[in-house]
Amino acid sequence: MVKFGIIGTNWITEKFLDGAAQVEDFQVTAVYSRTEEKARAFAQKHKAEYTYTDLQAFAASDAFDAVYIASPNSLHAEQAIECMERGKHVMVEKSIASNSREVERMIETAKRNGVLLMEALKTMFLPNFQAVQDNLEKIGTVRRYFASYCQYSSRYDAYKEGTVLNAFNPAFSNGSLMDIGVYCIYPMVTLFGTPERVTASGLMLDSGVDGQGSALFDYPQLNGAVMYSKIADSFLPSEIQGEKGSILVDNINTPTRVKIKYKDGTSEDVSRPQVENGMFYEAAAFVELVKQGKTESDICTFERSLETARVLEEIRKQSGIHFPADEQ
Repeated sequence: MVKFGIIGTNWITEKFLDGAAQVEDFQVTAVYSRTEEKARAFAQKHKAEYTYTDLQAFAASDAFDAVYIASPNSLHAEQAIECMERGKHVMVEKSIASNSREVERMIETAKRNGVLLMEALKTMFLPNFQAVQDNLEKIGTVRRYFASYCQYSSRYDAYKEGTVLNAFNPAFSNGSLMDIGVYCIYPMVTLFGTPERVTASGLMLDSGVDGQGSALFDYPQLNGAVMYSKIADSFLPSEIQGEKGSILVDNINTPTRVKIKYKDGTSEDVSRPQVENGMFYEAAAFVELVKQGKTESDICTFERSLETARVLEEIRKQSGIHFPADEQ
């Protein structure tokens, strides 16, 4: 049994725990929150025995072996490093940190302490993203990667009424790119590596984060293009175009249908069965890595997380997105 401590008592944690409940050898035993009231309520709901409001005391606890972190992005590095220094394995929600410098520190800490560190980018573990990878050669030489993830935020109405919640607050290293765009970019880095050139722009909100943005990427043999937004919806599929055909993906963040359309007019559905709550797969993968004594995922590798962070930084630089964490 792998015992987990939880940082972040929000809806994403609720969804993660719902998926993880289907994983054998997963158990929640401790909850950290800045307020005792929230910690106790969350712990009671999920039958966790221990609660903490002090991060150092939480990290030093013997009540758990691993930590799932789903706090605001700006807190990820500090919390993950504190836990890893105490010998805890750490799974961190995307984006793994505010910038590449923080990611480097996190990786160094994981290596020095011999613990597992993994970015929780759920797409990468889904059977239907694996279907994309396994069938990529069928479309011949790839010439273009296009990904779109635009979703009107449930918090945007409050923003328009004058209430700036965490999702639109630069103090928490948030915004469209960090919350939504990463789902478009991480798969691209996984499939094709680091682009040689990035050209990006974003629509800035008065709070100091991007409401939406887009970016172009140049590789030696292909081009990439991504669109992302928290202030408008899009219903476009994502597409990987090759010389022999194209792979169409219904939702790049949570692909459920993957189809190949060949240039001769034929098509092939290569979709795979997949449980409804896709966070099950990342939780299962993490638990298995812990049980095997592994200290790095071969899917969400250190290199992929670091290279993605560097791409995100370049996009932010060109788009004029600056976080307080960048000065620390």
